[in-house]
Amino acid sequence: MLKQVIIVRLDLEMGKGKLAAQVAHASVEGFYRVLNKNKDKALEWLKTGAKKIVLKVQTETELLKIYEDAYKAGLEAVIIRDSGLTQLIPGTITAICIGPESEEILDKITGHLKLL
Repeated sequence: MLKQVIIVRLDLEMGKGKLAAQVAHASVEGFYRVLNKNKDKALEWLKTGAKKIVLKVQTETELLKIYEDAYKAGLEAVIIRDSGLTQLIPGTITAICIGPESEEILDKITGHLKLL
């Protein structure tokens, strides 16, 4: 089964609305990244329920390490940077999205993380 993993930073102490917006941005960007590279996989993910999981990390360093691991594994991943219009400095890295990809592959990279 395909799923998408969104990982957010807790050290930024974003408000609930800001956090929800960053997760939404990550999901949409991740979907479009896969759609442009593998349309069949993107559409299959949509047809099977568009499963998503949101996980947390404590720091930017930890977030970027997971992004690097995903990149090295050949997975589609995207870094989300805030525009800085409300709570954060422009360009602040808030989240990443990996996939949609098979659960088995994603779990090798993100299976140790806790749910948000």
